[in-house]
Amino acid sequence: MSKLSAKDKFLDLSDYGRPFGNFLAHQLKDTRFTPVHVTLLFGVSGLIAIYCILENHYYLAAFFIILKSGIDAADGELARIKKTPSYTGRYLDSVFDIILNFFFLMAICHVSNSSLYLAVTAFIGIQLQGTLYNYYYVILRNKSVGGDTTSKIFENESPLALPGENQKSVDVLFFIYTIVYGLYDKIIHTLDPDAYKVKTFPNWFMTMVSLYGLGFQLLIIAVLLTLDYVDLIIPFFIFYTSLILILIAIRKIIFKV
Repeated sequence: MSKLSAKDKFLDLSDYGRPFGNFLAHQLKDTRFTPVHVTLLFGVSGLIAIYCILENHYYLAAFFIILKSGIDAADGELARIKKTPSYTGRYLDSVFDIILNFFFLMAICHVSNSSLYLAVTAFIGIQLQGTLYNYYYVILRNKSVGGDTTSKIFENESPLALPGENQKSVDVLFFIYTIVYGLYDKIIHTLDPDAYKVKTFPNWFMTMVSLYGLGFQLLIIAVLLTLDYVDLIIPFFIFYTSLILILIAIRKIIFKV
């Protein structure tokens, strides 16, 4: 099941883990495993990758980073197969992602020549990149006929719990989500406040934006680790952040509201 209508589907370079995620979700559809269990599983894969980085086992780290991306694609797919969408899973997924991103970069900082200041700067950059991707993607999903609307363009208040989930859990996770993502959302919304007014984004533009998707970011990290270019990872993502202004400029110039 797709989050987008057929005409809005695009080549998402960050979604290479989808085939494995679909496979895993279909293997679990008739079991007691829930989407939240799968979310916890990708968290474990991420923690193993961090340990491998700290132990300088870069090939293994790359494997578990890529595996994390594949498992990450499975929780949402399993929720769609079982028809059990939830805000609990949506927020837990996002919170786990930002925590793992932080510790990925702290581990890389520890084994490389980068300073803590640069590592934090790269982390902020990665989050801004991912926020821009999510901002445009969620806009497209909400405007797409029959698209997935579990994620909102503007997360201003805790949503009403869906059937099968607890409102208190949703409220707590929403609160945590707004703390860890709120500033990044505000920065991107400030840089491009009118993007949500655009009727749609063409496929080629969304493919460009997908270079900032979490999956593609992790793929870059994995490749650089296997090439033993660990010292380049943090400087690269600091530079990579500058492309945000180019993508926003393209949106404003070509796709005017």
